[in-house]
Amino acid sequence: MKQREQENNDLWKNLHEVGGCFYYQSSLYIISLEKKSWAESRQDCKARGADLITINNSEEQGLVTKMSDGSFAWIGLTDSDLEGRWKWVDGSRLESDFWRSGEPNGHKGENCVVSYASQWYDYPCNNAFKWICEKNIFK
Repeated sequence: MKQREQENNDLWKNLHEVGGCFYYQSSLYIISLEKKSWAESRQDCKARGADLITINNSEEQGLVTKMSDGSFAWIGLTDSDLEGRWKWVDGSRLESDFWRSGEPNGHKGENCVVSYASQWYDYPCNNAFKWICEKNIFK
């Protein structure tokens, strides 16, 4: 119990350095104030005990839209391992999606996903965007 309390205190200390944070169900979400590549964004999330967001339903996508406030934001979806096989950073397969009409369209050059205005776009992973981290607060 004491270790969990310390982890939560450490997380809160880190949140203030990153930007806004939101709660939804059992997760805490953090949106960055700066822009980085997909890999750098994921590394930042992991350093904070989280990972890039995994979007499981329309309510969570709505939260992403609200948090990003008109900006492109990296989410935890990629087909870097196998072209056309989209999977989340937690290893789960893509079950539901919010692709913009005509997306994904990048073939081998666009292997990472950003959310913008309630829709997803595949982009080159080295582009710089804001990002959203997710941490399950009950794990």
